Amino acid sequence: MQSVNKKLSLDTLKRGIMSGLHITWELSKILVPIYFIVTFLKHTPIIDRVAIISAPLMGVFGLPGEAAIALVLGNIVNLYAAIGAIASLTLTVKEVTILAVMLCFCHSLLVETVLAKKIGLSAVKVIAVRMALAIVSGIAFNLFL
Repeated sequence: MQSVNKKLSLDTLKRGIMSGLHITWELSKILVPIYFIVTFLKHTPIIDRVAIISAPLMGVFGLPGEAAIALVLGNIVNLYAAIGAIASLTLTVKEVTILAVMLCFCHSLLVETVLAKKIGLSAVKVIAVRMALAIVSGIAFNLFL
C-alpha cells in the first residue's frame, strides 16, 4: 500500500512539474518578446513620442505616459503582454499597482467582449462598464495611494 502511495506521489509530482514547465513556456512566448520589444523601443524616439502624447491622459491616473503601452497591450492582447511591458518600464510600486488594478477590470477586451456577446450581453455595455471601472479605479487609487 505504501509503495503504491509513493508511486502515485511521484507520478503526481512529475505531472505537476511538467505542467508547470509547459505553462512557463507558454507564458514566456508572450512575456519575453514583449519585454524585448518595449526595451528596444525605449532606445528609440518612439517611446518618447508615445509618452508625450499619452502623458496628459495617464497623468489623471498618476502614471507616466509610457504606461499607455502596458494598458493598450493589456486591452488588445492580454494581461501577460501587459506584464511584459510593465517589466521593461521603470515604474514605481504605486504606478504598477494602479496599472494592475486598472488591468484587472479592463483587459483582453476583444476576446472577452466576443465571449460576453455569445452569452447574450451587449458588447457596448460590457466595454463601457469595464472601461468605466478601470478609469474610476485608476483615479481612486491615484488619489488614495
